[in-house]
Amino acid sequence: MATLTDKQANEYLNARPTYPTIWYKVLAGRTSDHKVAWDVGTGNGQAALGVADYYQKVVATDINEKQISLAKAHPKVTYLHTPPSMSDDDLVAKLGGENSIDLIVAAQSLHYFDLKRFYAIVRRVLRKEGGIIAAWVYNDLVVTPKVDAIMKRLVDSTKPYRTPTMNLAFDGYKAIEFPFINIRLGSQGRPKALEIPHKLSLDGYLGFFKSWQPLVKAKEQGAELLKPSMINEFKEAWGDQNQVKDVAYRAFMLAGKL
Repeated sequence: MATLTDKQANEYLNARPTYPTIWYKVLAGRTSDHKVAWDVGTGNGQAALGVADYYQKVVATDINEKQISLAKAHPKVTYLHTPPSMSDDDLVAKLGGENSIDLIVAAQSLHYFDLKRFYAIVRRVLRKEGGIIAAWVYNDLVVTPKVDAIMKRLVDSTKPYRTPTMNLAFDGYKAIEFPFINIRLGSQGRPKALEIPHKLSLDGYLGFFKSWQPLVKAKEQGAELLKPSMINEFKEAWGDQNQVKDVAYRAFMLAGKL
């Protein structure tokens, strides 16, 4: 995600859904204090803004400067660019020090991390008593049977171009390491299935694909998977091209404590 161009970062911002507020309420109900939350891999700040309703301060970090620059300002949210060259000690200090974070969230980002390094930092900054970490990913978009059938063909065509990292997301985090104590909101090997309701126009739906990492990766290798003929199929299946449809992103959550 650090390699997103300016244009792709804007398209990412425009096409991604807002996570349900009930998720933040449930997570906040599991932490014993509500002073500081860390949104790691914040992207354009969607999760940071939701978490801010329940915590006094949110530190939102990302390695992509362009994503951070597009994030919406909020009086409770501090955005920090954290390049890979930043030392663990510096990052811990910027987050508030050891044993200082009540909630850590990784929204649509955990599969990109160096998990060994990340989890070592989590164990340093997450409160030993009453702190939790939560991560979620969405990996499918449900519109109508006709549209979804075309989408499945497109998804299947990306298989040769997916990295192991991408496959962690496509698998709904079933295979990702998550070595934390189960709090019944999804655990290692058994993520909790959820849905994210959203509304999209046809332009918004097609815009989603412009920053969709499997297609970006395929294009880098000289393969244009979303061909004009397939775009026409999507248009025909959509029907009225001005119609905004109710859609749902299939999502999966993991959450735990030390």
